[in-house]
Amino acid sequence: MKHLFAAILLVGSLALVGCGSNSSNPANINGKWNATLLSNNNTTSFAFGTSLSVNGDGSIAVSNFTFTTNSPCFASGETESGSFALSGNFSGQVSGSFGMTVKSGSPAGNTLTLNGTANGSTIAGTWSLTGSSGCTGSGTFTMTKM
Repeated sequence: MKHLFAAILLVGSLALVGCGSNSSNPANINGKWNATLLSNNNTTSFAFGTSLSVNGDGSIAVSNFTFTTNSPCFASGETESGSFALSGNFSGQVSGSFGMTVKSGSPAGNTLTLNGTANGSTIAGTWSLTGSSGCTGSGTFTMTKM
């Protein structure tokens, strides 16, 4: 009887460990993404491709960031950072709030901010650009996982 109880306890413990191991892994955020940023009149203001990887503290490591549209607001040397907060269920589709900031290197002083919601393989929300003359604006964006 003691061996049966021990076996049941062991199997139950392993099942609980297996269930909990993926609940904090936002695997569907990690990967390559393409973004399109539309102005308030529904024309494309910016587009970019990047790779995202969520760190354990909720920050996002942004790598391989490349604008696919030309803009005098972001000529070269951009720096990127981001954040992600989990919510929803964890049955394969992670959702949550998403934030990302792109700061210009040259010319200096321009900041592009994205705030949205991740849902599966799509992130959508609003963007704003602040900075030098001619480098301001706002609108909506959609990011799609490749």
